[in-house]
Amino acid sequence: MSGSSASEPESSPCSVLGPRGSGAEPTEEKICAVCGDRANGYHFHVLTCEGCKGFFRRSINKGVRFTCPFSRSCPITKAKRRQCQACRLQKCLDVGMRRDMVLSEEALRQRRAQRQQRRSVPVVPAAPGPLSAEQQELIALLIAAHQHNFDSSFSQFTHYRPAVRLCIPSPQSPPEAGRLHEDVLPDVFSMLPHFADLSTFMIQQVINFAKEIPAFRSLPIDDQISLLKGATLEICQIQFNTVFNAETNAWECGQHCYTIQDGALAGFQQIYLEPLLKFHISLKKLGLHEAEYVLLQAMLLFSPGEPRQHHPLHRPPAPHARGFLYAKLLLLLTELQTLKVENTRQILHIQDLSSMTPLLSEIIS
Repeated sequence: MSGSSASEPESSPCSVLGPRGSGAEPTEEKICAVCGDRANGYHFHVLTCEGCKGFFRRSINKGVRFTCPFSRSCPITKAKRRQCQACRLQKCLDVGMRRDMVLSEEALRQRRAQRQQRRSVPVVPAAPGPLSAEQQELIALLIAAHQHNFDSSFSQFTHYRPAVRLCIPSPQSPPEAGRLHEDVLPDVFSMLPHFADLSTFMIQQVINFAKEIPAFRSLPIDDQISLLKGATLEICQIQFNTVFNAETNAWECGQHCYTIQDGALAGFQQIYLEPLLKFHISLKKLGLHEAEYVLLQAMLLFSPGEPRQHHPLHRPPAPHARGFLYAKLLLLLTELQTLKVENTRQILHIQDLSSMTPLLSEIIS
């Protein structure tokens, strides 16, 4: 088994081009300075073949004193290099191979062990570098737009229809004055008008948020409308998550508090409500900061329904505590896209039972 030099790994011989700056042509065949065989790299400071490299390493490590049976002038060629070890070793030294670059067997074992250990250590993703001035300016702009337009206390949500009981008329027995008809629905759809107003309130906030972003305002009006139609419902869910309480599984919107049960009273089915709750629980567990929520909204706005590209999600120190945040967000955004499709389908299915607002109808159309 051949050894290696201190300058080159045993398992990866140097390029035959030699050291940088040699000026050799890439196509020029290199020959061993000792025996004339085809060289495969620089070993112990000299361009040699694999055979002479191994011979020199073994000879130095064993410390053997070879004796020439002739006149110490034996020709060393590819065919005759094995005939006289003394002259071959002397030729190695004469062409410049260095004893001090030969590692001992113990040193070689240690280096191989260290190399194997490095291979077995998992690669830890590098921590994100500092944000550029341009990125910091962008984040500041988006946060300002969000704070100007998102009413987290829902104090401005005042014009809404309260929960009602819907009655399905029956031609056979019209209801008497002051009495509820037998076909009154006390539960299903009772929250639908209220939820339509809540959705409209949040949609308007998203529109105002988008209008404060210069890159959005610079787009043609048709493109602005297309982006808003594609992303508004998803962005509403991201904003809604900021007021979600994971301990009570409720959305705390100022004086209003909503649960999944309220969604059922608006006519939504469990095939949508259960994944919706799971999504909000998972997103809340990530512990996003305000800048991350805002960047997520901008990402959705400019790439609705498309594979999400890289965005400079702001992170605090200690990246090990929040590793793979971006990958987790991508998975959740895929779930969000599915939720939006189901949400739209169910709204379109139930909208005839109550008056949708013009803005909500425009967004889901």
